[in-house]
Amino acid sequence: MKQKVLFVCIHNSARSQMAEALLRASCSEFFEVESAGLEPGKLNPMAVEALREIGIDIATKETRPIDDLVRSGARFDYVITVCDEASAERCPTFPGVAKRMHWSFPDPSTFTGTEQERLERTREIREMIRERVESWCEETCAAPLG
Repeated sequence: MKQKVLFVCIHNSARSQMAEALLRASCSEFFEVESAGLEPGKLNPMAVEALREIGIDIATKETRPIDDLVRSGARFDYVITVCDEASAERCPTFPGVAKRMHWSFPDPSTFTGTEQERLERTREIREMIRERVESWCEETCAAPLG
């Protein structure tokens, strides 16, 4: 049985979307994965482009409010926040969550500079998230379930 994972950030526009897509690409045979945001915004085009460059297309993904999942009674084995510490504290508690984790990544929506400079910084975040996802997947998938 696949374990359920939820990635959460503020707007569900970049970090949580990238983490969801990267985990799905890395080890979807072990996990069902979703993402949501506290205050969903619009999908960040820099995140879309950064993932497209490595063969992952999220261009048609919608941002999703975490409140919908809370109200629906959704249950997750892992809830992983990928925002800053202050924002992570605002995330709701999910009943039955086996493990809550926090991976802090800078927010691409705050990047300034030219389009190329913002894209380059978003690529850096993509790689940070990819390394963390792959490392966690190796640890988790090697451990006995349950």
